[in-house]
Amino acid sequence: MPSGLVAWSVTRGAVAKRLLTHPQVSKDARRSWPGYRPWAVPWLAAWVDVVSMFTSDGADHQRLKALVGRAFTARRIAAMRPAVERIVDDLLDGMEAAAPGSVVDLRARFAYPVPTRVICDLFGVPAEQRPEMLRVIDSVLDHSVSDAEAAKNRDAMFAAMHALIAAKRSAPGSDMTSVLLAAQEEDGDRLGEDELVSTLILMIGAGSETAVSLIGHAVVELLAHPDQLAVAVADPGRWDDVTEETLRKHPPIMHLPLRYATADIALGDGVTIAAGDLVLIGFGAHGRDPGVNHDPDRFSIDREDREHLAFGHGIHHCLGAPLARLEARVALPALFARFPHLRLAADPDALRQPSFIGNDYRTLPVHLRPAADEAPDHPQNGARPGR
Repeated sequence: MPSGLVAWSVTRGAVAKRLLTHPQVSKDARRSWPGYRPWAVPWLAAWVDVVSMFTSDGADHQRLKALVGRAFTARRIAAMRPAVERIVDDLLDGMEAAAPGSVVDLRARFAYPVPTRVICDLFGVPAEQRPEMLRVIDSVLDHSVSDAEAAKNRDAMFAAMHALIAAKRSAPGSDMTSVLLAAQEEDGDRLGEDELVSTLILMIGAGSETAVSLIGHAVVELLAHPDQLAVAVADPGRWDDVTEETLRKHPPIMHLPLRYATADIALGDGVTIAAGDLVLIGFGAHGRDPGVNHDPDRFSIDREDREHLAFGHGIHHCLGAPLARLEARVALPALFARFPHLRLAADPDALRQPSFIGNDYRTLPVHLRPAADEAPDHPQNGARPGR
């Protein structure tokens, strides 16, 4: 990995699942990474040096998860659907002005702002703070920068969170940041200042990137498989299958830094992860393992017995998974209903984000409508049939 770190990359599905619940695999660098020095590796700050449920085990994890979990109950997620629908409709309205045949970056104009607006609304990020907030959150996926640039990004990330906290302390509301601040004021032992900042980094970051990738990859796959797009358009209940198959084949996170072996772990075949070794779970590999899913490189919404680890497994399963699914479930059918002749304007394989952590596109150029002098493709049930 960058900075000369060496870790086991666990890509066999059954082994990945086993290690995600293994009692000798920890998420807490402070207690489980021999020789760990806080802030020594700048690009790892958001993944390792923060103090949140993401980097905690046992009782600390349960305590921190309980504080945030109230924002992601089934009832609260269901109640957010109208707000998600308004955001989706507003973004689609904004794209209507694009001239027929022109190229639009679907990631910048749609896939990215849907979840980022939702999560910023949920945590009450003021409008004037959002550009910088999103910039610093995006920067944690870029591990190719120098240590100096990574340190600069790290400091900017913490500054953005402190600015949000200051704004909410002076003008609290019903948003999740205000709820966390209220919990901290009631009992500072339940949520320290470092934990508060770290929790905001985790929730705003995870709450945005996951659905951006999900929406983008789903669009690309559906345009490559017009028959499956037609099925989903004809039967709205099938959009759930579109979402899950996209998550299986294209998990938003490929590797999630970082885990630590607290004892020797024998995996068989003469392989032992030694105590103190760093471990990277290949979330992106699990759903593509032929031992887990038959013919894994094939995209099929009709797949039976589908398995994936797109949102993790065990106690660190992503709390925001239902929200990401809701965003995709609202955004995808609305997009294809509004622009039935949508088609790609570039090879998506050339547009992938250069990251071993995230699995996303840098841009996603599309034509929303054919040019005025261009005959449309042959839509099936109102859907554009693909490349």
